[in-house]
Amino acid sequence: MSRTITWRRKAAALTAGVGVAALALTACSGGGGDTAEETTGPVSQADIDEAMQTPTELVFWTWVPDIEKEVALFEAAYPAIDVKVVNVGQGADHYQKMRSALEAGEGAPDVAQVEFQHLQSFALGDNLLDLTSYLPEDVSGDYVDWIWEQVLSTDGEKVWGVPQDSGPMGLLYRDDILAAHGIEVPTTWDAFAQAATDLHAADPNVYLTNLPGNDMGQFTALLWQAGARPFGFDGDQTVTIDLMSDEATQVAQYWGDLIAADAVSVDPDFTDPWYQGLANGKYASWVAAAWGPVFLQGTAENTSGLWRAAKSPQWAEGDDVSANWGGSSDAVMASTKNPIAASQLALWINNDKESAMTMATEQFLFPTTNEVLEDPAWADEASEFYGGQQVNKLFAEISGTVEADFGWLPFMDYAYSAGEQTVGKAIADKTDLVEAMQAWQDALVTYAEQQGFTVAD
Repeated sequence: MSRTITWRRKAAALTAGVGVAALALTACSGGGGDTAEETTGPVSQADIDEAMQTPTELVFWTWVPDIEKEVALFEAAYPAIDVKVVNVGQGADHYQKMRSALEAGEGAPDVAQVEFQHLQSFALGDNLLDLTSYLPEDVSGDYVDWIWEQVLSTDGEKVWGVPQDSGPMGLLYRDDILAAHGIEVPTTWDAFAQAATDLHAADPNVYLTNLPGNDMGQFTALLWQAGARPFGFDGDQTVTIDLMSDEATQVAQYWGDLIAADAVSVDPDFTDPWYQGLANGKYASWVAAAWGPVFLQGTAENTSGLWRAAKSPQWAEGDDVSANWGGSSDAVMASTKNPIAASQLALWINNDKESAMTMATEQFLFPTTNEVLEDPAWADEASEFYGGQQVNKLFAEISGTVEADFGWLPFMDYAYSAGEQTVGKAIADKTDLVEAMQAWQDALVTYAEQQGFTVAD
């Protein structure tokens, strides 16, 4: 199981570190060659039926392991369609090769996996097919509201992808360690800070949690949950960059104070020392996404039965708000010569009940459809690793508490890289996080203006 989740985290880490050179291709057009024709209304069922009965080959770029299982289900349903699955790399490698193929006007896939935060960058260059005309009019109702919002254009009028997986954020904790020190599971961030201080004072070898400086995905989710909205894009030329809001400053000050007091550790995550920290009890909790529970079972197998899951601590007593860390979609390239078949592949593989359930139970992708999230066969599963707790059901409930109004910049790969160089460095060096947030803000404003964007006041 750890292998399945490792690719996801490795992909996110690689994406965060992509260089500026790759960004030069972000707004590229689809290049020459035949492309899908614009549609003016819903594609008829008759046209869909005809296309799906016409011998066709589709190329599908994805890094999901063993996705051939779901593809085989699709091909069984549509025998005339042959899908070639290609893994060109993960994270930065995947996106760089996509951009290069789109710029060259040849070699691009028909369908490609694209993480939520990168959809706008590809849509900006007219590289993605608007799926609105190719999907059922009521398909949005199949998905959790905030997840569907992640695949829409900034004006909400176009659909850039079909949701595949998500990462609503909760708290995984060592029940035995907290119990041994008489510490209750913190339900607020104030209580979390006190617990962190008390635990490390009681046992200097243990930290309540770890805040890595090399993972802007997690840090951005912390901003999201606090109500900060640091990024925005109007779909054309204007971006919003607001990393110095009261909410964002609150998050930076909070974690900066804990780091300065040595109440949390700052180890880079998804490294050998970090894996060891989860396995040997150095960290008594992990603020994790919904893919974390399965990942942890492979990473810290020797701690089976000692972990539990809870909702994330809240900034205000009584609140019930979460955020998302991770998640992706399957998008159709505007350059495809088979837009109907390609769009139906993207839809079917993620929306068909059997296919979506297979992804949830065999590849352990956290579901995006209400049908799977509510299915007792998945939701009611009791996890021995978590003391018999129904962890799936808990994270399904958490998914319903994610605020929908979170946007992205059309250059999130650079944004995450700049975040690592500023906020991430401050975390690792244990210096002022609020000053680092200002440095991150300044770096993004400068970059946006250099790329020809207008930065909103």
